[in-house]
Amino acid sequence: MVTYKGGVDDEDLVFKALADTTRRALLDKLFERDGLTLGELEAAVPELTRFGVMKHLGVLEQAGLVVTRKQGRHKHHYLNAVPIRLLLERWIDKYRDRQAAALLDLKDHLEGTK
Repeated sequence: MVTYKGGVDDEDLVFKALADTTRRALLDKLFERDGLTLGELEAAVPELTRFGVMKHLGVLEQAGLVVTRKQGRHKHHYLNAVPIRLLLERWIDKYRDRQAAALLDLKDHLEGTK
């Protein structure tokens, strides 16, 4: 577990970032086409101002879900799915495995094979 200043760990930042529908929409746009500029991302969420999109991108960057690269005058944003994959392995997979095992045990019990 990586801890950032203020005692907040990286999982908390990722969960916080993913909790907002606008940030998930921005991630979806980057999933569809990586390397979008601020203007292109702004067009994806017309209900927000440029400043609002920048604030959401800041949260996503802080969580490590978006990385940027400056190319000339433009700053391009790229999806980094590694933090989501780590959450999947740490939280979701272990619960899914438990549920699957319980269902298999129930199946065996009902069929009388156990």
